[in-house]
Amino acid sequence: MTLTKRSRVKTEHSGAKNGGGYWGSRAEAKRLSKKHRRENSKKEIRQEFLYSKTDMMRNGNKTGKTHPWRLCPTGEHAVRTHALHAPPSRRHPTGFTTTRHFHCARNPSGKDQIYPVEMQEIANEQFSKLKNKPCPLSLRFRNGAKYDDLIAGWVQYWNDVIGDKDPLSSNVVKALIASESGFRPKLLADKKNANSARGLTQILNDTRKILGDESGELKDHYVSVTREELNDPNVNICAGVRWLFQKRSLASGKLGRPATWEETIAHTKVS
Repeated sequence: MTLTKRSRVKTEHSGAKNGGGYWGSRAEAKRLSKKHRRENSKKEIRQEFLYSKTDMMRNGNKTGKTHPWRLCPTGEHAVRTHALHAPPSRRHPTGFTTTRHFHCARNPSGKDQIYPVEMQEIANEQFSKLKNKPCPLSLRFRNGAKYDDLIAGWVQYWNDVIGDKDPLSSNVVKALIASESGFRPKLLADKKNANSARGLTQILNDTRKILGDESGELKDHYVSVTREELNDPNVNICAGVRWLFQKRSLASGKLGRPATWEETIAHTKVS
């Protein structure tokens, strides 16, 4: 079939990069463009939004850009590929199920917010490469050295994001986990109370809510997880380290000066 001059135009659709568009009918071009977006969306998200870690450290993360390990820009979060059910319509009386591919979604707060899907991607791709890990000793616990990569990774991440002049040490976090849970990832402080302290860093359900509450005491850098997701060591350590930075801020307010990490831990233990 011969295409008319009008339809035989080079049609470019958003997302049709690395070649810029397709020859043919507009319908064909649109179909190919969508396929291209599906296959390359994750790669393109990384390439478009990653930036120099050196630049972030120099500016204390006040550039408005996100951390170089993140998949999405500030104000958005990653959503994994999942099935999506469309409700009934005139064209589809019984509705239909389609696939929603990996994408970045806008955060309700418009601020920095991290979810478990991105935590897992970050841990898988970044943490094994790190050199500044905590003391490798097991501290006489069965799993005492099992979570060293996760501890090192989330300590570095939150040190970068918060940009504090006195960085948190991964050894402090490892010692805290040893004292709180003995490196038991699914430990529940009160087995009869599902809202009690949970996981490696023993996070209360009320604390979990604060970490994700856009209208609460946190002003930025939210951690949005469910209660059950805190059983995941990766999620729990990420949330626990973020909470330590918040506890330091609270301790500093009470002391009228920047609290040391030792004072922060003491404040955490008694409150």
